[in-house]
Amino acid sequence: MKIQSIRGFNDVLPADSALWQHLFDTARTLFEAYGYREMRIPVVESIALFKRAVGEVTDVVEKEMYAFEDRGGEHIALRPEFTAGLVRAGIEHGLFHNQQQRVWCAGPVFRYERPQAGRYRQFHQFDVEAYGIAGPDVDVEMIAMTARLWKALGFQNLRLELNSLGGTETRARYRAALIEFLSRHESSLDEDSKKRLHSNPLRVLDSKVSTTQAIVKDAPSILEYLDADSAAHLDGLRQGLADLGIEHHVNPRLVRGLDYYTKGVFEWITTELGAQGTICAGGRYDNLVEQLGGSPTPAVGWAAGVERLILLLQKLDTASLASEADIYVCRFGAQGERAGLALAEAVRDTLGPTARVALSVGGGKPGAQIKRADRSGARIALVVGDDEAAAGTVQVKFLREERPQATVARSELLTQLSGLLSSSVPQR
Repeated sequence: MKIQSIRGFNDVLPADSALWQHLFDTARTLFEAYGYREMRIPVVESIALFKRAVGEVTDVVEKEMYAFEDRGGEHIALRPEFTAGLVRAGIEHGLFHNQQQRVWCAGPVFRYERPQAGRYRQFHQFDVEAYGIAGPDVDVEMIAMTARLWKALGFQNLRLELNSLGGTETRARYRAALIEFLSRHESSLDEDSKKRLHSNPLRVLDSKVSTTQAIVKDAPSILEYLDADSAAHLDGLRQGLADLGIEHHVNPRLVRGLDYYTKGVFEWITTELGAQGTICAGGRYDNLVEQLGGSPTPAVGWAAGVERLILLLQKLDTASLASEADIYVCRFGAQGERAGLALAEAVRDTLGPTARVALSVGGGKPGAQIKRADRSGARIALVVGDDEAAAGTVQVKFLREERPQATVARSELLTQLSGLLSSSVPQR
């Protein structure tokens, strides 16, 4: 029997991991620049947590959650999202009492869905959340952060859509109006929408079935039912985005798949990934902390799918990220091998831990080692044979630009390395 990975659970191979590292490094630097601190929570939580937080009649809980009973008889689940666990941890450790918290986390989440490009059963998310701040200014900051992340990654042609789901009063009035409207078209709805009509009618607005989509185009708009506080929040959010020059569009059909959302919600959408066009989504969930047993605490956050961001990065010119090394040390001959080993360590000492220095190991003729250096993606090859070892010199070969090979004294080379790397621009 051939053992393979489980369907929907994917490996990230060395050739691809550089994109992941680039994405995570860029995101981490940005989150910290905005004053958000990393938080880490368990992969496994009580099933009851997600039923209370996400909603028992959502697709996530009803169909997609990896839930099971452990050997101790406890009903647990692999986390399908981060927010519920973050709120649980915040309540448990007293993080919300008369405090503002800005946190982020990242890692795998699990949903039993049909695998397709950008959608897997184990996938990864960035999750950024703020607690204890009621006004729309932090919502604006959240969206500005995402816009800055797209810019740092080189993404273009993304569309930002906004809506408001209102408060408890809004949801109750709109829910009644929506049920009344959808009931008149019940026979034409798809089967899932028929099931949701009375239990979770807002999810019908998010149906991907074309016949249902045609019906909901004429459904009443939730914006017509907004309470004064929610309307003011949406106006403040839009004004803040306008002040920052962030283009956005109001979409009254935009809903989120999790029941805890209130007031403003948003999505960033691309047309480059086919059906999986949403790369980032979020909004407010001002009632969730209280709903899970804490004190009333306003909250807002967003999550972005890492695999979808990777797909967008792969469409850009990111070949240089796939290189194994910046400098490759080739060595041959008994004395050259010893000198080359010492040279590689000296280069690492000189340039520090951020420089990637690969050492040729396993022997091989000079030509074969240079080929290995080129395949590694290195920008410079440092070549040391017996003659160079005896003379205290190093051959410097530029692999990515038309520059003549140079012979440099080892003592001089170590002082020149930073300049050689900065002036050597990859030509890919």
